[in-house]
Amino acid sequence: MKALVVINPIAGPGRTRTIGACVDLARNTLSAHYFDTDVRVTRGPADAFEFASAATKQGVDLLVAWGGDGTVNGVACAAANAGVTFAIIPGGSGNGLARELSIPFSPVEALRVAAGGRTRTIDAGELHGSLFFNVAGIGFDARIAERLAAPGARRGLFGYVMATVGELRSYEPGIYSFRNARDVDGTSHLADIIDRRALFIALANSRQYGNGAQIAPRALLDDGMIEIVVVEPQSGLSIMRQVPDFFRGTLVERPGLLMRSAAALEISSAHPMRFHVDGEPREGPPTLRLHTRRGALAVKVAR
Repeated sequence: MKALVVINPIAGPGRTRTIGACVDLARNTLSAHYFDTDVRVTRGPADAFEFASAATKQGVDLLVAWGGDGTVNGVACAAANAGVTFAIIPGGSGNGLARELSIPFSPVEALRVAAGGRTRTIDAGELHGSLFFNVAGIGFDARIAERLAAPGARRGLFGYVMATVGELRSYEPGIYSFRNARDVDGTSHLADIIDRRALFIALANSRQYGNGAQIAPRALLDDGMIEIVVVEPQSGLSIMRQVPDFFRGTLVERPGLLMRSAAALEISSAHPMRFHVDGEPREGPPTLRLHTRRGALAVKVAR
């Protein structure tokens, strides 16, 4: 069997061991489980997807992402497109999907899961042609993703809080229309939020962004649905009051916070929209189409 491990040297591995040590650890652990293992180290944000995609054309059996949410998204996209099994070695600041799947944070233990864990099938969301496995977002959410993706930006929970505080005062909410929503059985649950002024819209395949921050506590990775969370404009004080629920996983619908589910949806605005997929910034037209790719990704988890 053939495996490729894609390592992002910036996302975290180098904080505890050298990149050379990471490469050796990956090769030795997977080789002990009879994998012929190649390791590639990224130099830019597009490398993870490109390295993984190239490996799928050479008959790879296992694709492993060692890094943060961006590296995970890039390698997982290639795995989903080719039907190749995927695994995560958490190495970022948020590690949203890894947390949701209860992947060990020890690289040694995570590599053992990659080599010998059970395989679980999860959904993917697709927004304007871009896949996401954790959370996508439109509006203020996307603006924060842009800021955190900038060279030299401080990542992690503190960086997210500082970026939010820095942008919140000047950000102008948009008006969004929701159309053609469909459930897995063809019905719709979005008739009451057709047009809304929103600070941001979170589109959640899993419960959390990362660091345990749960924007959609009802989300399931394998139910064929995306949770639609519409956050309407509100005061900074109102937002701060919801922070404890955000981290306890007890966020519920309330005035200014709407929660619905859909398997497919169109979201429109008067202007081209910025959005993000798993924290990776994107630009799109005034209408974005969302749908679920059910069972898109086979991922290794602990037995």
